[in-house]
Amino acid sequence: MRRAFADLHLMPDLSSVEQTRQMFLKASALGYRLIATPLPTSFSENHIQRLRGISQETALDFASRLDLKPKTPKELLYHLRKFRRKFEIIAVICESKTVARQAAKDHRVDLLNFPALDPHKRFFDKAEAELASKSLAALEIDIKPLITLKGSSKIRLLSALRREASIAKDFHMPIVISSGATTELLMRKPLEIAALTSLFDLDRSMAVDAVSKNPLAIVKRNREKLSPNFIAPGIRLIRRGSDCHES
Repeated sequence: MRRAFADLHLMPDLSSVEQTRQMFLKASALGYRLIATPLPTSFSENHIQRLRGISQETALDFASRLDLKPKTPKELLYHLRKFRRKFEIIAVICESKTVARQAAKDHRVDLLNFPALDPHKRFFDKAEAELASKSLAALEIDIKPLITLKGSSKIRLLSALRREASIAKDFHMPIVISSGATTELLMRKPLEIAALTSLFDLDRSMAVDAVSKNPLAIVKRNREKLSPNFIAPGIRLIRRGSDCHES
């Protein structure tokens, strides 16, 4: 069976319909089946439907995504209560250890993303991995910095990613590899992205799962939860009827 591939962090300028369409077209040509784009909280349902329309034109499945950048755990909890049922993917951009800890243990969080290029400001450690392995959150790694960075900055980032990937593997925490691409020039084929992970010692099987099985599982799980027929994990409403009434 042919694998389906996903990029959960494609980042076109949404104010430019043409750039968005061109990046969606390229994603389709590169072999992706599903993409997700971070949306502002002010985005209306009409805007989202417009993006779904563009994705359908380009033979892609589109998933709505929200990137949360809370400054405190309290702010994170507020946004999760407010937005969890409005988006198919919730990612937390972890810029402090307290936020990373809270995000890792909250089952409403799908992706933990650590964007800092300074290794001392990347807060993913064994504690986050252990918590996330129980909440089903995945570690998301964007490939964009590996393409754009040079010299010592790239070497330091690779060292941090090598450590983080090893920790995630030890705790059986899923890894999702995304492009983080803001332009067409930064986009790569799924297997090319998977190959880049060898730079931080991710084995091929895990790397391919990180651009296919793992991201697709997140979207499938959340679409089931967002379905009006969802009752609880493993329990779905099959049919509604009016045959249950008092005699």
